Amino acid sequence: MDSLLIAADTALRTLFATPRASEPTPARGMDEGALDPTQKKLAGALMRVNHVGEVCAQALYTAQAAITRDPALQAHLLEAAREETDHLAWTQQRLDALGARPSLLNPLWFAGAFALGLVAAKVSDRASLGFVAETENQVAAHLQSHLARLPTQDLPSRAVVARMKDDEERHAAQARASGALELPPPARAAMKVAAKVMTTTAHYL
Repeated sequence: MDSLLIAADTALRTLFATPRASEPTPARGMDEGALDPTQKKLAGALMRVNHVGEVCAQALYTAQAAITRDPALQAHLLEAAREETDHLAWTQQRLDALGARPSLLNPLWFAGAFALGLVAAKVSDRASLGFVAETENQVAAHLQSHLARLPTQDLPSRAVVARMKDDEERHAAQARASGALELPPPARAAMKVAAKVMTTTAHYL
């Protein structure tokens, strides 16, 4: 029952409350770049995609923490979720600064990621960790591509994305060190296809 209440609380906070970071944004003190309307629109779209990724991370980690019976793993997952809350807050701040909005489909993204987290956690803790490792690897690669696409003048967004990339790579390494199973190629390919659909849609919606 406690796990269900935590999951419900996380869903409500993620989707309907203003996220609060536990530490200041990496963009703190940086001046907003002189972006033209096209650059500002692109930066806003990219940060909306990144915000969706953090919505999904909240769902994924919460679902996995609710299923595992390993207290150490549960604590690890909840700590990772806390760090992802920082990312959620930082990307929301960038959306606000850029005059952009979050994805209209965030409830759908949250529900889908939560369901996937439940399925992975039901298989085994090692499979759950394998799903985390592969997800974080793909997210890190995705963030690297955004660093190549963000306007060079948008230093605040670039600082946030760079910090997020470092954190995601660390989460993947921690999952592997904890005994994560390597997912089979078909599973990794399916995850990439699903991520492509989500990121392409979130870019506009």
